[in-house]
Amino acid sequence: MTTHPLDDLPNIDRELFRVPDAASLGIPVDREHAPRILLLYGSLRQRSFSRLAVEEAARLLRAMGAETRIFEPRGLPLPDAEEASHPKVAELRTLAEWAEGMVWCSPERHGAMTGIMKAQIDWIPLALGAVRPTQGKTLAVMQVCGGSQSFNTVNQLRVLGRWMRMMTIPNQSSVPKAFMEFDDNDRMKPSPFYDRIVDVMEELVKFTLLVRGRSEMLTDRYSERKESAAELSARVNQRAI
Repeated sequence: MTTHPLDDLPNIDRELFRVPDAASLGIPVDREHAPRILLLYGSLRQRSFSRLAVEEAARLLRAMGAETRIFEPRGLPLPDAEEASHPKVAELRTLAEWAEGMVWCSPERHGAMTGIMKAQIDWIPLALGAVRPTQGKTLAVMQVCGGSQSFNTVNQLRVLGRWMRMMTIPNQSSVPKAFMEFDDNDRMKPSPFYDRIVDVMEELVKFTLLVRGRSEMLTDRYSERKESAAELSARVNQRAI
C-alpha cells in the first residue's frame, strides 16, 4: 500500500499545504533535484525537545520534496579536543559539504544556545583549503524554550550563520514551554507554534531552490578575486590568536 507524504503529518490542512516547486520560482527544470537539507539540534537529553522539533521539521521538509539528514551530536568531541579526523567530526563535515541548506535548532540555556549546539557549528570550518563549506548555503534557525518565549538563541544563531557566510532566511521559530507542545508519542501538537515551523520549512525550501546553482555568483567578491587560492587558504586557515 502506497503512503502519501502527508499521512505522517496529522496537523496539516491538506487543502492549504503547498510544495514549493522550481517552475513557480522560474528555475530551470534541470536543477530540480531534491534540495539537500542538514538538520542540527543542541541537546543530548533522552527526550530532547530540540531533537523532536528537528524531527518534525524533517518530516515537513520531506513532504515538500527535500532530502534530509539529521546529525546525532552524541560522541562529538569538544572543538580542538581531538583531530579533525575523529569519526564524528568527519561525519559532520561530510554532511555539511553535502547539504545545500541547514536547519539549526537549540534549546535556550542561561539565555544562550547550548554548548552542544555551538560545538557542532565550531567543528564546521570556515574553510577547507580555499573552499568554504557553508558559503552560499541557506539556513533556517529555531529554538525551544523551557519557559516563556525568547529569541536570544535564534538571534545568536543568525550571527553565526552570517559569520559562516550562509544565507539565513527571514522567518524563524521559537517554541515556548516546549514540554507542553509534544504529546506522549513525541509528536508536536497542533498549534500556532507548529504552524510557524511549517512556514519556516516552506520558506527554507523556496530559498534553497532559488539560491542553489547561483551561490557561486552571489558570493563572488572583488577582494577575494584579488587573492590567489594559496593566499586565501593561508588567511582563512590561520590559527586563532
